Amino acid sequence: MSAKDGGDRPLRTVADEFRDSDSRLNQLTHEIAIVGAGAAGLATAIFARRLNPSHSIVLIDSAAKPGAKILVSGGSRCNVTNVAVSERDFNGGNPAVIRRILKAFPPNEVVDWFRSLGVALHEEAHGKLFPDSNQSRDVLNALLEECRASGVDLLTGRRVGKLSLPDTGSRAPDPGTGHSPFTLHTTGGQLHAQAVVMATGGLSLPKSGSDGHGLSIAESLGHTIVPTTPALVPLLAPADGSTYQALSGISHDSELTLWIDGSVAHRLRGSLLWTHFGLSGPVVLDMSRHWLRARLEGREVRLTINLAGDKSFDTLETEWMTRIAARPRTSLHGLLADTIPAAVAAAILQRTRLDPALQVANLPRLDRRRLIHAMVEWPVTITDSRGYNFAEATAGGVALDEIDPSTMESRRCRGLYLVGEMLDVDGRIGGFNFQWAWASARVAARALAASVGGPRQFQR
Repeated sequence: MSAKDGGDRPLRTVADEFRDSDSRLNQLTHEIAIVGAGAAGLATAIFARRLNPSHSIVLIDSAAKPGAKILVSGGSRCNVTNVAVSERDFNGGNPAVIRRILKAFPPNEVVDWFRSLGVALHEEAHGKLFPDSNQSRDVLNALLEECRASGVDLLTGRRVGKLSLPDTGSRAPDPGTGHSPFTLHTTGGQLHAQAVVMATGGLSLPKSGSDGHGLSIAESLGHTIVPTTPALVPLLAPADGSTYQALSGISHDSELTLWIDGSVAHRLRGSLLWTHFGLSGPVVLDMSRHWLRARLEGREVRLTINLAGDKSFDTLETEWMTRIAARPRTSLHGLLADTIPAAVAAAILQRTRLDPALQVANLPRLDRRRLIHAMVEWPVTITDSRGYNFAEATAGGVALDEIDPSTMESRRCRGLYLVGEMLDVDGRIGGFNFQWAWASARVAARALAASVGGPRQFQR
């Protein structure tokens, strides 16, 4: 019973039934080879077969069981997209190019597509869309089932070491594509394909198979790789950061400001989580790529927290003066605890060396302004990130201007297509990186349906 039928068959059974058969192993030449069976690779395979069922498509993954990153995403609930998506939700390459690709498969069409796969979605805070079952396994099952039903050949446990093309004089270009077929050198032998889609992801969560080797393959075929860093990753504080340890587990709304070379470069607002190792939470994950990119570039970088959200110094001072006039006997700690968690209030008073029990009416003007300044611009020391093992995405990758945004085809190597996280595009938290995977896959599949030999057929 498939996901469309409402079955709850375990992933092991779905994947095992979609294993290499002798006939697939013996078929060494395909019209389309897709390297990487993550979100972008699975979607490209599904769309390509729907658009042109005559194409032979092989989907190759180094893992014995593909889709590990899908399974762990969104706390194992899989935030597949967002109700509102624009190029402003992404970093990296040219925003106009990102916008063009996103328009090819907007969120409402993604919702319809998942419904056609038997996965209904519901909206949660900040426009995030999750499967109704709240199980990422159902998303992966549906994608695998649709690949199998569509006739995609899946080869698992095979690592593609390199791609090569024959010497230009040794073999004529394929008449259906105008370029020479690729040879894929895998751990299970050689395969050949008229067109190759690279969908191996970046370097985030390497245990899922994203080790960056796909970027090396793209570089070997002439592509520029924008230097990579983790993205959507928690940040580390100094090992002796007693403040962080004392506040571990506390979450509250804050505004983070990133200062680069002495000037404000980015301001982001959202939920911040104090941890024993440093900082996490949505606003920190979104800011992490900016901090890491600035450090990579050798810039002078620092981070401050506005514990009062987005309130300015003057706004907070006016509010405090009103409260002090109304309740002059309130303690300093009580005044701060009206705005921020009590433990955070205690920590900031300790840092400013002010008596928590002091009545606000007795607070000297200079100390009041010093305390307000600490509230709206509390400096935090960051030493590093938790690295790719804890990153949800990769910043950097194949330079976006080296692909054709109308097709996702390489401008450096004809017949090579690049989709998903391999490219220098990374979205903020909230389902945007999955949306990029679906949209870039859709663009590539449309182009493949038209350019690879065989009649073009359009199906939803």
